[in-house]
Amino acid sequence: MPRTTLVGLCALLLCAPASAAYAAEPGWAVAVVDQASRRVLVLQGADELVEYAGPDELPVVWSWSADRAPDLADLRPATTWDLPNEVKSRTRVGQRFLLVTASGGLAAVVDTTTGAARWATDVGETANPHSIELLPDGNVAVAASEGGWVRLYAASQGPRATAYAEYALPDAHGVEWDRHTGLLWALGHDTLTALTVGGTPDAPTLTAVRDVPLPDRGGHDLAPVLAAPGRFWVSTLHGLWEYDTGDGGFTPVRFADRAAERDIKSVGDEPGTGRLLTVAPTHTAPCDWCTSVLTLHRPDGTRLLRGTQLYKARWWGGGW
Repeated sequence: MPRTTLVGLCALLLCAPASAAYAAEPGWAVAVVDQASRRVLVLQGADELVEYAGPDELPVVWSWSADRAPDLADLRPATTWDLPNEVKSRTRVGQRFLLVTASGGLAAVVDTTTGAARWATDVGETANPHSIELLPDGNVAVAASEGGWVRLYAASQGPRATAYAEYALPDAHGVEWDRHTGLLWALGHDTLTALTVGGTPDAPTLTAVRDVPLPDRGGHDLAPVLAAPGRFWVSTLHGLWEYDTGDGGFTPVRFADRAAERDIKSVGDEPGTGRLLTVAPTHTAPCDWCTSVLTLHRPDGTRLLRGTQLYKARWWGGGW
């Protein structure tokens, strides 16, 4: 993603405060990271989004931005929150957290009840962090594409803990903890790597135990297949795949529109329905790497969110 500052206005923001208390469980709503407004927006569920026939201003369930988070002022969000690029929901011990990164260098874990950061750091604007994961012990993994690394921060030790273990991975774009294998999985340019976490929470270590060549170059998104524990969605430059951690095999995922399989920035399945949600760039101005369209598969559907510049979208609910 180019390091270019974008400006834009999203009409959706009129519907919700910047970091309002998370008042109600939204179920399997849709969360998007919008670079135009520099916010995470939690929207309606998929069916409501596709079928909505009203004005462009769709209801926003909840929203958050580092720009309006007083507890992050020391991390210079005007710079470090530039081009937000990841949004995840995680639940630990009954508490929901928002996980975010931005190309400007910010990585954060946010309590959705209060809007306050449980942990945050600036990894540096040249690193271009692209993904983040919360581990069971409270530590946080971050993958950085331009930095070419995966780091495991000792976030369990405090809200500004900076100690970390690092594993070199060229063009690192995705990172996921898998409780079924007990491994931290990381996606690079042409490799899917499984890392074992050692050491102690205050001094963790990372050791590679498996390196799997990708079936295509340009690994981008790594996400759990919620309908099949022990499997991952893996997106690459030219395709979408399902990876089985048991047999180590990749299975191609096919859509009616084969073009929809390419250059996917985010992918995930909705529990219960199996419906897939993907985001892929439209390669048009003002942003070559983003889009204003959410795409659903099985059944198919799209929703145009005018004024947005979306990089990723994920199902929001339940936690895993």
